[in-house]
Amino acid sequence: MYDALIAYLTGSKGTIRSLINQELPLLRDHLLRLDAESRRDRFNGYADEGFIDRYAMKCGGDGTIIIAFFAEDGTVHAAAELHQPDLSTDSLPEIAFSVEGHLRRKGIGSILFKQLMEVARSLGYENLRITTGSQNQAMRALANKFGAHLTFRQGESTGTIDLKQEASGANQPTIEIPAGAASALIDFNQACWNLFLRMSGINRAA
Repeated sequence: MYDALIAYLTGSKGTIRSLINQELPLLRDHLLRLDAESRRDRFNGYADEGFIDRYAMKCGGDGTIIIAFFAEDGTVHAAAELHQPDLSTDSLPEIAFSVEGHLRRKGIGSILFKQLMEVARSLGYENLRITTGSQNQAMRALANKFGAHLTFRQGESTGTIDLKQEASGANQPTIEIPAGAASALIDFNQACWNLFLRMSGINRAA
C-alpha cells in the first residue's frame, strides 16, 4: 500500500510490514545503529549493547507488535512498537518509535504511527500511552500530530492518545498481526479473566 509513497519520500525502495519473532535480530541491529542521542531518546537513558540484546529478546515473548520499515536489502531502519498493558487496572498499551537518521523528516515515522494506531484499534484498544524523553523534540512533534496530550515530569514527556477520535473514518489495518503476538495477546486476556475470577471468588467468600 505504501511502497510507492515510500519510494517518493525516500528515493529508494522499501516496505512497511510487521516483524515476526524470527526477525528480531533485525530490530536489534536497527536499535544498535541509532546514534547515541537517538538511543538515549528512544530508551530515555543509557542503553548499551547488552541492554538492547535483552530488550529485543523480551519483545519476542511478551506480545509486543512491531511494525517496521524494511529497506530493499531486508534491513530494518525504523520501527514502531505496541507493547501490551500489564494487569494493573489503570494500565494502557504503550507505543514506542525509532527512526534512523537518514530517514528522519521524510514521513516514515508518520506512516508507522498511523499503521500502529490502526492495529491498536483493530485489537479493541481505546487509548494508547506514549512516553519519551522531554528533549526528544521529533517524537513530541509526531505524538502531537496524532492528538497526544503530553505532560512533563522528571525529565519525561508522557501522554495518551484517544483512539476513539476519528475512529469512524479510520482505515482497516493493512498490517497483518504476527501469530506469535496474537497468541501472547490471548494469553494476556486470559490472565486478566483468571484474575477477575479469583477476585470474584474472594469477594463471594467474604
